[in-house]
Amino acid sequence: MTELDPPPVHVVDDDEALRDSLRWLLESAGHRVATYASAEAFLETAAAEHGGCLLLDIRMPGMSGLELQDELKRRGHAIPIVFITGHGDVPMAVNAVKKGALEFIEKPFNAQALLAMVDHALDIDAATRRVAARLGRLTKREREVMELVIAGKRNQDIAAELSISIKTVEAHRAGMMWKMGVDSLAELVQLVGK
Repeated sequence: MTELDPPPVHVVDDDEALRDSLRWLLESAGHRVATYASAEAFLETAAAEHGGCLLLDIRMPGMSGLELQDELKRRGHAIPIVFITGHGDVPMAVNAVKKGALEFIEKPFNAQALLAMVDHALDIDAATRRVAARLGRLTKREREVMELVIAGKRNQDIAAELSISIKTVEAHRAGMMWKMGVDSLAELVQLVGK
């Protein structure tokens, strides 16, 4: 995948016919698709590092979809997940969503509804990557100042905590706000989601 390629929709399901059907549907809607027969196969490729979204069967032989979700979280991958199941139940859905899943859909599903969920998941992934890129441009000190600003600290308190001058805090704060592309504390808090 190059930087110009759109991120793929990763389909993880042990049912080959469903994988093929989803590939056809998603590709006909213009999406790049990568399919995997198991959660383990998905993990072996480190596919979550490349972005996109994940259409994930909740029940599979070996590692389940919920276990894959836990493993991705443990590895620090925040790829949006849409769970697909033929055996949905309310407690399972609640558990998946509490752990950060975006959606939970039961088979058979409406193709248009699924495509809308995928588009939404890809939008979230793109926004997350934009914020991560902005955060990546911050210096260590700008990141420290940002954390303290978000925590509601005043410039003089930040200066005292970091053992720097107020003027230095102001310079780091201005640089951080510019790199993050925000004009106010409210925008910053909304952007970084804290």
